[in-house]
Amino acid sequence: MDRKLEHKGHDLRGQEGFTLLELMSVPVILGVLFSVVIHEFSTLSDTAYKKALHTAVRELNIRETLIWSNFKISPDGWIGDDNIFTLVNTEELGGGYYWNPSVGKLGGALHFGPQSINLTRAPSTNRAAGSWN
Repeated sequence: MDRKLEHKGHDLRGQEGFTLLELMSVPVILGVLFSVVIHEFSTLSDTAYKKALHTAVRELNIRETLIWSNFKISPDGWIGDDNIFTLVNTEELGGGYYWNPSVGKLGGALHFGPQSINLTRAPSTNRAAGSWN
């Protein structure tokens, strides 16, 4: 009888198991996979914040154009950029958006999460609505 294959009265022939190398490979592979997933998630989050900021800029331009158009078709006509800017609600863009420093007639820095964008505002005139870029 082969004594190498017996251990405490049990016959170890025909039993299979994982080697130490196989057992140590699993955490290494999982670590690599998790690091790739976390990096992709981080990139996805940054992209979502940037997209939200660009959506807010479109919203500001739509508001500006709508208010300007309403004045143009009203009996009083265009009344000046100061009045139009006052009516564009720049403070309520939704939860998470904020201006720092505060927004002015010529623009400001709009923030959402960790991302921000510096906006300039072209004033409205009698011929065109103001725009945010």
